[in-house]
Amino acid sequence: MIPELSYYNVNGIRMRVATQGRGPLVLFCHGWPESWYSWRHQMAAVAAAGFRAAAPDMRGYGGTDAPDDVDQYTLLHLVGDMVALVAALGEQDAVIVGHDWGAPVAWHAALMRPDLFRAVVGMSVPYSPPGPVDLFTSLEKAGIRDFYIQYFQAPGVAEAELEHDVRDSLRRIYHSASGEAPEGVGFSMLTPGHGLLHRAPDPATLPAWLSEEDLDHYTAEFERTGFRGGLNWYRNITRNWALTGAWRDCPIRMPSLFVAGERDGVLRPPPARAQLAAFDRTLPGLRGLHLLPGAGHWIQRERPDEVSRLLLAFLRGL
Repeated sequence: MIPELSYYNVNGIRMRVATQGRGPLVLFCHGWPESWYSWRHQMAAVAAAGFRAAAPDMRGYGGTDAPDDVDQYTLLHLVGDMVALVAALGEQDAVIVGHDWGAPVAWHAALMRPDLFRAVVGMSVPYSPPGPVDLFTSLEKAGIRDFYIQYFQAPGVAEAELEHDVRDSLRRIYHSASGEAPEGVGFSMLTPGHGLLHRAPDPATLPAWLSEEDLDHYTAEFERTGFRGGLNWYRNITRNWALTGAWRDCPIRMPSLFVAGERDGVLRPPPARAQLAAFDRTLPGLRGLHLLPGAGHWIQRERPDEVSRLLLAFLRGL
């Protein structure tokens, strides 16, 4: 059984969605730079277990519309897309799962619409309630000027670098953020005067979890669409901070699960570790925190069977 690809009109855009199975809805939100395809292993597992899996190409990606205006990619738009998608699929509620940028979408969907999303799973990016200071103010106070998110802010700059050779860019990004990357490799902090890929060397061979066929799929998608849509999510970070002021310091009380790779660079900075330590307060409904040894950022692709097992145990316990 393979996913069926369909199109739905949701929240003012046309969205391509992969669906598989029948039963209670599990909604999967991918991150950067990926697509619905990143969830194919988990979709097959939950469908076989009696659930209905749905994984959209998120706003700006793949077969889904990519609005021109940067301000059309706020968290309110992204959560609104997921709310409308549940209705378009003819469902009354869903468990929402997100990885990378999809994790903040899932966390905020649970935060803002607990009537609709009955449980939430975040992968790689911990939940942190909207706080009193925006990210860029924090970076400025710390004297940080070369964080990759800062590099992404100027429209066209990162696009030009990444689209010069899409396959090469994706290969370097996927490898450098994976559990197979050597220590010191990674693009989170840029070398002054260089782009994103300078500290993301080309691997001699692909990681075992990334086949040439998989890379072909992602390459074809981003060669067709470019990277602008996904990068526009990063260009709304300060706007998101302002728009979510009503939820400052709010916990998520519903059942929740967090899964990440032990070698995920997202979890290395002290603020991320503090977010994990605060889960007893911010996620009082937490039913598991799992850091998988040896795995990096692309957790559901690097450890598909283990992630599917943890996800199914969580779903069956609801």
